[in-house]
Amino acid sequence: MPDNFFGGLDFGTSGARISIINDHKKLVYSDSVPYQYSFENPNSWIISCGKLLDSLPIEVKSNLYKLAISGTSGTLTACDLKGKPIGEAIPYYQPCNENKVLIESLTSGEDHLQTPYSSLAKALKLIEKHGTNILLRHQSDWITGWLLKDWTRGEEGNNLKLGWDLIKESWPKSYLNTSWQKCLPQIIKSGEIIGQVHSGLAESFNLNKKLILISGTTDSNASLIATGLSKEDGLTVLGTTIVVKKIIKNPIKEKGITTHRVSGDWICGGASNAGCGILSKFFSDLEIKELSRQINTSKNTSLNLLPLNSKGERFPINNPNLEPILGPRPVSDSLYLHALFEGLAKIELKGWEKLNELTGSLPKRIITIGGGSINPQWRKIREKIINIPIISCKKTTSFGTALLAINSRK
Repeated sequence: MPDNFFGGLDFGTSGARISIINDHKKLVYSDSVPYQYSFENPNSWIISCGKLLDSLPIEVKSNLYKLAISGTSGTLTACDLKGKPIGEAIPYYQPCNENKVLIESLTSGEDHLQTPYSSLAKALKLIEKHGTNILLRHQSDWITGWLLKDWTRGEEGNNLKLGWDLIKESWPKSYLNTSWQKCLPQIIKSGEIIGQVHSGLAESFNLNKKLILISGTTDSNASLIATGLSKEDGLTVLGTTIVVKKIIKNPIKEKGITTHRVSGDWICGGASNAGCGILSKFFSDLEIKELSRQINTSKNTSLNLLPLNSKGERFPINNPNLEPILGPRPVSDSLYLHALFEGLAKIELKGWEKLNELTGSLPKRIITIGGGSINPQWRKIREKIINIPIISCKKTTSFGTALLAINSRK
């Protein structure tokens, strides 16, 4: 009997990755592709998804038993009732400052929704633009819908920024009499079976026709699953943006903070608009590797940069008008990279200080995952500034998504 295989597809800011594991939770295959078009274009997601599925080895395709999808938290797209995207998605990092009064009236006491970065702010903007005869879906929910050819449902964690209440397991009562309540998905828990892959898609990619789609999660939650985080650990995801998370006893509602439920634990965290995205604006991956070797991590640069990817910040402070500080740029490229690393580490430190303020404790060690986690010089700079031991996890977000698939409820 051949192995059953379990897959995780993760859709980030710059591209998509797939991980395949066997019955023993061992990684047997992985691949990644960049987006063909812009991140905001849902066709980019589908083309990447198609390439990754098409490239799977034949043995994996025919024995792929379950598949789950993770995507960026807070990236929202409008589609018609048959799932066809209408225009571009609004990405997680884009603030929507319109409808402030309406948002406050809809979200009394729900501070975490009263921010221009919330999915609710994005939803109201999309409704203004396209009307109410649409579906509003987050990135991973929309891609899961594409694989099923059924866009009815949405996963709970992906929809917290839209207003889903994990404790009450409902949308806010203020949504009930709105003209757009019908645009919202039917919510299911992460890790639940949704249905079988659409027969036409299974045929076109030569996939197992009985492939089961599992309700996915956000990219940072998938990272957390991949690391096997303990209650005394903290998680930092160093991707295009920086995400910090930790396990807590009771849920928190606060601007810029998201509280999820993962594998029975309450997880709180926040995501900055700063991260590896700013590094790629100045240097290639090879240049970063070479210049990093020239950095003397025992010294400070005395350059106080605020390396946001663009104007505006979500966490550790919530300010859509905050401007990046990227200069003055020194003549030395390695010194500039050193200063960017320092600036990013200071943002991460403020993130941990914010979580300490809200939860009363700091992690005893920080586990780091994502592209930036493999850089030893950056890790030393972070340890020096944050003053907490840091270890790197080589597993990928899509590996965590594959674990979600194999652990799914029958």
